[in-house]
Amino acid sequence: MYLVSACLLGVNCRYDGGCFNNESLLELTGRGQAIPVCPEQLGGCKTPRLPCEICGGSGGDVLDGKCRVMSVKGEDKTDNYISGAMETLKIAKACGVKKAILKARSPSCGCGKIYDGTFSGKTVCGNGVTAELLIRNGIEVMSDEDFGEQRRGDDI
Repeated sequence: MYLVSACLLGVNCRYDGGCFNNESLLELTGRGQAIPVCPEQLGGCKTPRLPCEICGGSGGDVLDGKCRVMSVKGEDKTDNYISGAMETLKIAKACGVKKAILKARSPSCGCGKIYDGTFSGKTVCGNGVTAELLIRNGIEVMSDEDFGEQRRGDDI
């Protein structure tokens, strides 16, 4: 069983109101192996919403109170992102999930690389808030891009 970013499964929950249709992940859903989550919506963010990025660090720094999640217009959304991460963790624990496949580069779901906080499209090494919280709680996290690479070499 996998926790999967809902936007990858055709749910219109991205910041811009859109979604992706990742065929490989939709196959998991069809087999009853995916639980869709949108940490940003679970944290009270509306859809569509202003783009947000972690400014001055990574998801771990946000969880440790060292930096903030800000919208492109300077609104502090840190509490929403932490709340959404906590709700996502509750779902994972309630369902016994040990693995998650999350949207690459997202300030919530990014795994390994996230946008750098300048809203310029540049990335830095790090995890989003939800990805970091899941990892800290023993849940294996990979991005949708890593899942695609792994799937080419494996049958998941």
